[in-house]
Amino acid sequence: MSDNFNGLGMSLGNLARLSGAVTRSISAENPTGAKGRGGMATEGMAAISARELGQGWKVSPFIRLPGHSVTVLADIEGPGCIQHIWITSRKETWRHLILRFYWDNEEHPSIEVPFGDFFCQGWCVRSDVNSLPISVNPAGAFNSYWEMPFRAHAHMSIENLSPDAVEEFFYQVNYTLTEIPADRAYLHAQWRRSNPLPYKEVHTLLDGVSGQGHYVGTYIAWGVNNNGWWGEGEIKFYMDGDDEWPTICGTGTEDYFGGAWCFEQPDGVYASYSTPFLGLPQIIRPDGAFRSQMRFGMYRWHVMDPIRFQQDLRVTIQALGWRADREGKRRYLPLQDDIASTSFWYQTEPHAPFPPLPDINALEVI
Repeated sequence: MSDNFNGLGMSLGNLARLSGAVTRSISAENPTGAKGRGGMATEGMAAISARELGQGWKVSPFIRLPGHSVTVLADIEGPGCIQHIWITSRKETWRHLILRFYWDNEEHPSIEVPFGDFFCQGWCVRSDVNSLPISVNPAGAFNSYWEMPFRAHAHMSIENLSPDAVEEFFYQVNYTLTEIPADRAYLHAQWRRSNPLPYKEVHTLLDGVSGQGHYVGTYIAWGVNNNGWWGEGEIKFYMDGDDEWPTICGTGTEDYFGGAWCFEQPDGVYASYSTPFLGLPQIIRPDGAFRSQMRFGMYRWHVMDPIRFQQDLRVTIQALGWRADREGKRRYLPLQDDIASTSFWYQTEPHAPFPPLPDINALEVI
């Protein structure tokens, strides 16, 4: 893999360059992405609205996801590259829907993440995200610009774990059919949750990764179960044979996500921010009634500084707060918080199968 790979497709400097690639798009109006086949539906979820206008007038703009079902969103013969995904559904579905991607007819998915978490919306409460690879806009429009190359085949599905149907699910997958250079790796994403994190243990974001690749991003939905500051913990990257001690060790949770000094601005108040590569876009405060705890959503994209590994990778993060002073000296307090993380990385195939996702009750936001 070349060192100039940025994982985000064509740079601005290449926009005017012609190539032999062709662009295709999959949606409910053209579910196969075939050339010249868009908008031809005569049946669809909006057929009754188009009954006076007929074919070509927004007959099938969205689909229905039955309860306890798996729906194929895209099935593409390569070589090619998914370049942009726009997708939306009602916020109450965001932890009950599981997004999966399979590359080159593999048995196990390379991406398996709850729908909302993939787009930095782990709490089923919308927050705007203005980053380079992920953008979330009013009023719940999810956009991904992660570059997703594939050589033989791409398969994208959504599973509805709930017994209740999702009545309106909108999506569009924009991709190019083109040759893929030998140094391009495949996007992977994995979700894990510790709820609550056992006392004096670390949350593992990623483990069991083998092969060559680079780590490109972290999203965490963090629910705090104690009073006081919660982000003293260090994130650690163990790579290429590291055992007890990591090669990369951060200085604190807010530092890793690009903030400082407890995200306070002004003193005593958390400040949200969303930038191209890092952010704290979501701060959910107690309401004095049914919302009893602080909850946060944070992202850190290693687009300009990918963490490269040659053989293996493991990533962990501590949850640390503060105990009461004793003799004028502060002491760390290991926390037992609710931590749900999504890790993004590129690697060569084959990849190791992921740990199984928990059932819908363990996924649920409460």
